[in-house]
Amino acid sequence: MLKLNRPMAIIDLETTGVNLGSDRIVEIAIVKIGTDGSKIVKRKLINPEMPIPTAASDVHGISDEMVKDAPTFKQVANEIKQFIENCDLAGYNSNRFDIPLLAEEFLRSGLEFDVRNRRMLDVQRIFHLMEQRTLSAAYKFYCNKSLEDAHSAEADATATWEVFLAQLEKYPQLGDSLESVLKVIGEEAIVDFARRFTFENGVEVFNFGKHKGRPVADVLKSEPQYYDWMMKGDFPLHTKQKLTEILNRTLLKKG
Repeated sequence: MLKLNRPMAIIDLETTGVNLGSDRIVEIAIVKIGTDGSKIVKRKLINPEMPIPTAASDVHGISDEMVKDAPTFKQVANEIKQFIENCDLAGYNSNRFDIPLLAEEFLRSGLEFDVRNRRMLDVQRIFHLMEQRTLSAAYKFYCNKSLEDAHSAEADATATWEVFLAQLEKYPQLGDSLESVLKVIGEEAIVDFARRFTFENGVEVFNFGKHKGRPVADVLKSEPQYYDWMMKGDFPLHTKQKLTEILNRTLLKKG
């Protein structure tokens, strides 16, 4: 059995699209696993306050009509934040999509979402490291079951948990704790969820554009207008938040 030092929240989102800066959540499901192995599921439809594109509805089956009377994310943000308080976080492709988009929604709602002291397990990384396929294939491969209701957030989050447990049984080298698993698959050092910045030798550098590879602090010193350009641009709020933190730190060093 998996040994947990604190609860783990497995998160799956259905959304209006895949743009972290502009798309919104239409459904959220969280499977919360306690240190004693207990399981609590929270699922909510969310009114995204924008039309759901047909292409997105075709994937998850959620229409404008289904969410018109649902709460907005801001209305449930505190409830969700409290539910996952002091939890490590997990999901399928969650480090690149679900958790970054959830962080954006919290920031839009005026709430801080700090992941610095949380472990973040992306079950997809285990699968890609070991087998390299999709969630439905992973469910069939590891659990020998067909994934019904794929792209239903609750079904996907529950399937992710079952796949993870099966992976622990199949690969003894993963160990029996979140720490041992992350030691095998590695933990990403994340600056911002959109990966506009990355770490190089412990220093934040740009990961895009004309300054790619240059330390962010150096650019902000030599070209301060670049900060204004990014803050006015169509970048995710989390990216702008991290940029501001680097700027403030740079200004403090100057002082």
